[in-house]
Amino acid sequence: MFMEVLTIANNSNELPINEEIKVPEVMVIGPNGEKMGLKKINDALTLASYAGLDLVLMNGNGNPAVAKIMDYNKFRYEKQKKVKEAQKKQREANKDIKEYRLSPVIDVGDFETRRRNAESYLKKGHKIKAFIRFKGRQMAKPEIGQEVLLKFADGLKEDSVIETEPKMEGRQMWMILAPIKKEGKK
Repeated sequence: MFMEVLTIANNSNELPINEEIKVPEVMVIGPNGEKMGLKKINDALTLASYAGLDLVLMNGNGNPAVAKIMDYNKFRYEKQKKVKEAQKKQREANKDIKEYRLSPVIDVGDFETRRRNAESYLKKGHKIKAFIRFKGRQMAKPEIGQEVLLKFADGLKEDSVIETEPKMEGRQMWMILAPIKKEGKK
C-alpha cells in the first residue's frame, strides 16, 4: 500500500540541517567562514558533530551545493531579530495622517472630543490634518475658521507642533500638526 510522507516540522522558509540534507556532496564552510573543501555528506556531518554545531545547507541548487557549519538556533534567532527590526522600521515609516473635520461654528463638546481623539493619535506618533469646509456665507469670514484651527492646535500644543500653518484652498482651510519627538524615545 502506498503511503505519503509529510514533513510537518519543516517550515517552507527553514533551511535543511544535518540529516535533512539530501545531496551526496557539499562544499563545506567552517564556523569561522573558512572553506574546508568538497566533502561527502557523511564526512561533513561528522565534522559538524565534532564541532558541536549543525550542518546547514545554505545553497542546495549550486554546483556543488554549499553547506555551512554553524549554530542553527542562533542563526534563526538573529534572522528573526533582523526581520522584526525591519518590520518595526517599516511601521515607523508608514505612520498615517489622521484627518479631523471641524466647522467654524463647532460646539464645545464636539471640539473637545475631536481634540482628545487627536491627542491620542499624536501620542501614537501619527500626524494630524485638521480642516474646515466652509459652506455658503461662511466663506465671507474665513478668519473665524482660522481661529478654530489655531485653537485646535493650541489645545494640542503639549503633544504637537504646527507643521503646516492654516492654508485656504477653495472652500477648505487646513493645517497639519506633527507629534513632538520625545527625547527618551529613539
